[in-house]
Amino acid sequence: MDLTAFRAWLAEFGIQGSAYQNAIEIFLIVLGTAAVSFIAKRVLSRIEDQFMKTKNLWDDSLLHAARKPISLAIWILGLSLAAYTSSGFADADIGGAITAIQKIGVIACFTWFVVGFISGAEKLLINPERMSEPMDETTVSAIGKLIRASVIITAVLVGLQTMGYSISGVLAFGGIGGIAVGFAAKDLLANFFGGLMVYLDRPFKVGDWVRSPDKEIEGTVEAIGWRLTTIRTFDKRPLYVPNSVFASISVQNPSRMSHRRILETIGLRYDDAEQLQSIISDVKNMLIDHEDIDTSQTLIVNFNAFGSSSLDFFIYTFTKTTDWIRYHEVKQDVLFRVMDIVAKRGAEVAFPTSTVHLTEPLQTLNAEPEK
Repeated sequence: MDLTAFRAWLAEFGIQGSAYQNAIEIFLIVLGTAAVSFIAKRVLSRIEDQFMKTKNLWDDSLLHAARKPISLAIWILGLSLAAYTSSGFADADIGGAITAIQKIGVIACFTWFVVGFISGAEKLLINPERMSEPMDETTVSAIGKLIRASVIITAVLVGLQTMGYSISGVLAFGGIGGIAVGFAAKDLLANFFGGLMVYLDRPFKVGDWVRSPDKEIEGTVEAIGWRLTTIRTFDKRPLYVPNSVFASISVQNPSRMSHRRILETIGLRYDDAEQLQSIISDVKNMLIDHEDIDTSQTLIVNFNAFGSSSLDFFIYTFTKTTDWIRYHEVKQDVLFRVMDIVAKRGAEVAFPTSTVHLTEPLQTLNAEPEK
């Protein structure tokens, strides 16, 4: 509608002051913007419902990421139009500022959309319910953080260029200032590159049980950030480890073990020496027949040493399970079966004893003399 004709139409209703006419124009523009934003939300919601019914998973993430940025873009355009209208009444030249704000708003909306889509793609790629072959959570998180950082940095540089700042000057300042920042924040950079090495080498991932023989670090990995890694210890306390530490220590990852080992030493009495060989043979056969012992791995049951008060043989074998609780159940069952074998052979498990040899008969103090 032509603005002059619209004001003439308002004058027919007795609204002739420019201030009143301008206020009504701004009100109608804001009202129209709200209506367009509401309609856009409803339309996008209907489209998203239809996309949910399709087998394509990426269109859902794409539309979900676009909903809020589209609404923001509508409001930016509507408020810009309202600002143009009010500038004509106020006799102020703010057209350049409004144009710059529009450009910055468009950049912000596009950046918001891209960052939102990256976050949605991360959740999609690691979801086993929606992906037939989900990716590793740690790798996806690292790639997502790198892409998001690149998008945000690019958006900031483009925004500075739009506002009239020279990108080349900003980059030159960043190069000179980067040296000073590097010296001042060397620990922060060491943690950053330590986190990068964790992401690239992948010695562990979120959910793994890790421990270090060099430091008192043991627990389940909860999060891997750019500066530090969060580990939940077995007493449920959070442990925050700077990533630079992992560059100088050895880390064990028991979560990736293929088997769990049973290594036990059993001691029999010296009085049971004749049954020792039979007991060792029975224990070995028991392990071979045990349904939870992996016989494809090393399996040893051998007489090992003459102890101070026992004849010692050892058991060296591996369970099929790696689950910690199930492992101890299997180990308990094996030890109970060993006890049964020892008892059936008429032997006993030894305990520390001492034998005293006397050269002369022992006499008590109150003993009567022989007659």
